[in-house]
Amino acid sequence: MNKALRRRLYPVLDVLHRLLVAGLNIERRLEPYFRPTLNRLTREPVARLLQYLINRNRPDYGLGLAEEKIFPWEEQALDDIIDLMADQMRGHFKPGGYERGGNTKTHGIVRATVTIRDDLPEHLRQGIFASQRSYPAYVRFSGPGPDVPADIRDVGFSSMAIKIMDVPGEKLMDEEKFTQDMMGVCTPTFVTPDVRENAKLQYWSLVDMPIYYFINPFDSHILDFIMQALWNETQFNPLGHRYYSCVPYLLGEGQAMMYSFAPKAAVPKDIPGLPFGSPPFNYLRDNMVKTLDEKDVEFDLQIQLQTDPHRMPIENAAVRWPEKLSPYIPAATIHIPRQKFDSAAQFEFAKRLKINPWHCIPEHRPLGNQSRARRRMYYELSKFRQEMNDVSHLEPTGDEVFADPE
Repeated sequence: MNKALRRRLYPVLDVLHRLLVAGLNIERRLEPYFRPTLNRLTREPVARLLQYLINRNRPDYGLGLAEEKIFPWEEQALDDIIDLMADQMRGHFKPGGYERGGNTKTHGIVRATVTIRDDLPEHLRQGIFASQRSYPAYVRFSGPGPDVPADIRDVGFSSMAIKIMDVPGEKLMDEEKFTQDMMGVCTPTFVTPDVRENAKLQYWSLVDMPIYYFINPFDSHILDFIMQALWNETQFNPLGHRYYSCVPYLLGEGQAMMYSFAPKAAVPKDIPGLPFGSPPFNYLRDNMVKTLDEKDVEFDLQIQLQTDPHRMPIENAAVRWPEKLSPYIPAATIHIPRQKFDSAAQFEFAKRLKINPWHCIPEHRPLGNQSRARRRMYYELSKFRQEMNDVSHLEPTGDEVFADPE
C-alpha cells in the first residue's frame, strides 16, 4: 500500500482496528471457560492444515542441515526495525522509566538451577549439554509490549527467558563472559516469517494498529495470524505455560535445534474477576507469587533436532517443525525453588540485565535471518533503554542479594 493511499484510509483502518481490539478484549475474558476444550479438539488439525497451506507456496532454497542463506534485504529491514522500535519506546516511556521494546512487562525474575541430564544420546551432547552438571540461572517471565498494560488487556502472549551463568568458554558477544541466554515465547512459530515482514509489523505497531499487519488485504498474513491465534490465548500463570524458541540454534557443528520449556507442575490458574469483573492489574505476577510461596516448580528444557532442511527451515520462523519428523527430547531440568521475588530491588535488577541470544557459546550460535537481526537489534535497543534510564549493564553471577518485599 503506498503512503498516499495509507493516509486516506487511516481513519477507516483505525476504527476497524479499535473494533477488533474491543472484540478481542471481550473474547479474552471468556476464553478460560471454553478454550481448553477447543484446543483439545481443534488445535492440532487446524495447525496441520495451516502448515500445509504455508508450505505449499514456500520456496525451497536447497539448503543442507543447519545451513543458512543471507538475503540482500536483511540489513535495510534491520535498520527499519531498530528505528521503528526506538520511536515506539520514545512514545511509550519517559527517561528513567524505559522498558524493553518487546517482551516488555516483567511479571517476575526468579532464581533457578538448570541441570543437564545424564542420559542424552551421544549426538546431542554438544555445548552446554555435553556433560551432566548444574548451572545457576535467572529466569525472566514477561508480557508482550510495547507498553505495560493490565494483564487481562495483553494479547494472550508471554515469554520466558533464561540467563544461565557460570558457563565456561568463548562467547560470541564479548559484553558478557560467563552467560548463555535462552528464550522462548508461548507460540511454537514466530509472529513473522522473516525480518523483512517483521519490519512491516513494527510499522503497524508504531501506529497502534498491529492487527492490521495480518489482515491487510493488500499484503495479507492471515495464515500466520491464525497460527498465532491457536496458541495465543488468555494467560493464567507464567509458571504453567509452555514456551518455544521459534527460531533455530546450532547444536554443535552441522546440527540445528529448536528448544522448548515445558512445565512439569500444576500451578494456580484462577483469574479473579472474570468474566466481567476487574481482574487485578498484575494477576499473572500474583499467581507466580502464590505458586512460589507454596512450592518449587520445574520445566523440562527440551530440544528438537532438525532432520529435514526444507520441512524444518532455518530461514522461515513461521513454519512449525513437525514433531513427527523429530520429537522433542528432554535435555535438562529448570528447577525454580520456592522464593520471594517481588521486591522493588529485584525488579530494578531486571532493568540492568541484557538478554540476547548471542550471549552464547559458539556451539549454540543462533541461526536464520531473525536471529542474525537479533544480535544488533537487541544490543542497540538494550543500550538505548539503559542510557535513557541512566543505569549500567550488569552481568549477573547468581550471588546478588535483594531486599525483602515490602
